[in-house]
Amino acid sequence: MSDVQAQDGQVARRRVFYIPGYDPIHPRRYRELYRTEGATQAAISGYDLTLRPKPRGKTYGWRVDAVMDGNCVAAEVDVLVWSDIVRDSMSNSIPATYAQLVRTAWTYIASGTLRRLMWLRKGPVIAALYPVGMLLVQLLVAILLGRLAAAIVALLPFGGMLGQVLTVLSWIVWVAVAIVVLRWFEKKDGKFFAYYLMHDYAYSARLNGANPPELEERMATFADCIAEALGEDLDEVLVVGHSSGAHLGVSILSDLHRAGRVPPHGPALSFLSLGQVVPMVSFLKGAKQLRRDLHFLSQQAMPWVDVTAPGDGCAFALCDPVSVSGVESAGKRWPLVISAAFTQTLSPARWKELRWKFFRLHFQYLCAFDRPGDYDYFRITAGPLTLGDRYRGRAPSASRIDVPASKYTDMAP
Repeated sequence: MSDVQAQDGQVARRRVFYIPGYDPIHPRRYRELYRTEGATQAAISGYDLTLRPKPRGKTYGWRVDAVMDGNCVAAEVDVLVWSDIVRDSMSNSIPATYAQLVRTAWTYIASGTLRRLMWLRKGPVIAALYPVGMLLVQLLVAILLGRLAAAIVALLPFGGMLGQVLTVLSWIVWVAVAIVVLRWFEKKDGKFFAYYLMHDYAYSARLNGANPPELEERMATFADCIAEALGEDLDEVLVVGHSSGAHLGVSILSDLHRAGRVPPHGPALSFLSLGQVVPMVSFLKGAKQLRRDLHFLSQQAMPWVDVTAPGDGCAFALCDPVSVSGVESAGKRWPLVISAAFTQTLSPARWKELRWKFFRLHFQYLCAFDRPGDYDYFRITAGPLTLGDRYRGRAPSASRIDVPASKYTDMAP
């Protein structure tokens, strides 16, 4: 950290822990996104933002020096990496992926969970159904092209014993062509995203909403990193959970609070969840621990701001993850649910450019806005106010959804 000092209770030193969603990409992607989009936002909003390398350590990250509103702020950003776990979960054969499709669809449909999710937002449910439909279309195309190739072989003018051999050969051609077509689709998944999304939803559904052991172990490591930072000379420790990383953040922070690892006189601890998809997990029968953590964290004094936008078709926009999961208590204090309001914070030209780029919009929370409102990712992560102070007195979105919708509301002890 630099030698800047906090004045008038403002933040001068901050640690940011970013928890990505289900993403197999190297964390340098997030550094480059922060660098390029931060420079763009700084030029639009009129502040200074400079990135520099972070010494090698337990986590991957970078340092940020900012001057905003006349205040100097030094921030250190760490990416809590679980992309290796994601990659391992995606290393399935084509037949295994189709088996995942059947199991995952059965988990969500047979339990009635899919129908209840549709009550909240159709966008993320359509996003969940997309890989199912796309993979079935790919299978159908492969079968039809294989059948066409087999029919062409069968037209060859041979009879007798050769005709019988030709019949067998046509079946072999059918299967071979179908396999080739399916492999082609798999290689082009960077364009279709069918396999990627199927693996994403299957990872949460395979244990019916419970965390796999390898993820629990990694989350414990993340908790240790955050606890260590809470013992440093800082003004704020900010945890950011994006997409699937939001529900990981809920459980990690709950564990820290329950274990008494949040010092009462240490840095301010804050939680920012972005583009969350919590109901996709918390609505599943086995997500007892997550529901317990949502219930617990919502009652703590720690500020928790949940930012989504109706323009993000992959997130459960403006759905209070605690309330819709059916675990709200009389002592609930958080989260503060607000909208990034893409149609207002992006100019008409920029919105027109991004509107149909669904996956890009899911990352807009980490990017620049050319008509910024009170949500600015770079002011939050590198600015002079804690998350709690920035949104003190801010009313929640009037269009938030806070009606219980989950069939399963039981919690782990």
